[in-house]
Amino acid sequence: MMKRLCLIPLLTLSAQALDYPYVTAEPQKAGWPLTPEERAYVMKPEFERRPGSEQHKHLPPMWPVTPSAGNWGGTSWIDTHERLVDYVKANSGPIDVLLVGDSITQQWGSPLDKGVLNESWKKHFSNYKTINIGIGGDKAQNVLWRLDHGGVEGLQPKVVIVMIGNNNMFFAPETGVEAAAKGAQMCVVNVREKFPQAEVIAAKILPCHAPGNAFYENLKKTNTALDTLKLDSDPKVHILDLWNDFANADGTIKQPLFTPDNIHLSLEGYAVYAERLKPLLDQFLGGKGLGGEVIIPAKKRPKL
Repeated sequence: MMKRLCLIPLLTLSAQALDYPYVTAEPQKAGWPLTPEERAYVMKPEFERRPGSEQHKHLPPMWPVTPSAGNWGGTSWIDTHERLVDYVKANSGPIDVLLVGDSITQQWGSPLDKGVLNESWKKHFSNYKTINIGIGGDKAQNVLWRLDHGGVEGLQPKVVIVMIGNNNMFFAPETGVEAAAKGAQMCVVNVREKFPQAEVIAAKILPCHAPGNAFYENLKKTNTALDTLKLDSDPKVHILDLWNDFANADGTIKQPLFTPDNIHLSLEGYAVYAERLKPLLDQFLGGKGLGGEVIIPAKKRPKL
């Protein structure tokens, strides 16, 4: 059954499960571990599980707002998610910061680096007990699925930082930028529902590539569409707009802040991001963390 895609009223959240605008044929809508039926379902290529596929309908505006497990071929994506679930379970309870997103989030640090964070996070936030569930390549719908399938169960974060939407730009010609913005909105709604006491920092998508590039232009339009959703009408949601920190006055990206792919951030880029985060985290956490280690479990991958 499909419902009309509309603005989700953040101020009326409750402890009930989210009411997504489309209900797929997925056998297990939430929870972990997965049933055999659910595991078989998510092993299908993602395009075979898109909203409308079970009715032979093409409904791209529903894609970003409907939870969907990712798939890199074989079991690699679900294995990465399972690794995160196990790590979250092993570190359940109160934490200072939960990081949610794709590889821009993931690359704050990785277990492949033996838990060593890049210098920006260490410099500013090493006193904050942090769990990072960023996975490279994730779109909004993949984050939604992970949040609902054990990805944050048992955590009690004081602050949640969400940045998502870059990878949805690959599909923006089909979904439209409004749907991509609503996917990011739905991720914020999801973490607000799960962590009603937490402060949520919703970071808008960073620029990448160059003006005139379709990907760049759709990113910019998606951020504009996100503004119309007024996420910060909820006093617990705080918008972080980093566009002008990473783009010059003529719209070109500030090259030293990016790696050669013009997408991912350099250490200098993360330092700029950290400087913008620091006042918010100091405000919400009083400049003091729980005193625990920083926990960065995400598997590093080269793609966003």
